[in-house]
Amino acid sequence: MQNYTPKVKNFENMVQEKIAGNHFTNHLGFKIHTIKPGRVEGSMALEQCHLQQMGFVHGGVTASVSDMVSGFAAFSLVSEGQGVVTVELKVSYLNPGKGHTLKAIGTVIKAGSKLHFCESELWVLNDDSIEILIAKASCTMAILNKSDFEIKKV
Repeated sequence: MQNYTPKVKNFENMVQEKIAGNHFTNHLGFKIHTIKPGRVEGSMALEQCHLQQMGFVHGGVTASVSDMVSGFAAFSLVSEGQGVVTVELKVSYLNPGKGHTLKAIGTVIKAGSKLHFCESELWVLNDDSIEILIAKASCTMAILNKSDFEIKKV
């Protein structure tokens, strides 16, 4: 794991505020437990609404959580007044996700001035308290300045 120096002194608070304002993250019930420069870890209790018809974690939930932890990890390294958006996401589904808790880790593997390259791992804790790796993802996040994501009237 890379040792990054955050550009904002109170980057943990900055990430926490971003998470608090992310309606979709909150809707899913995903909670971030660890925020380090370029690394975010979190989990969520799996409910019926997170599962597909065979009782496994839905692929869309897996992709969304992969995107979230990668994005928050990337966001931990930006300057004040900047944000990140996903420009590419590839998810490899490794095992069926059957259990009661979904855990995720997002890391920045290469931080750049315009793009951050990230990876994530998702694990399910099953009824026997065994963690099973269900997915790995790679993600590219573009760094935007606040003026880049303001809606401009034509």
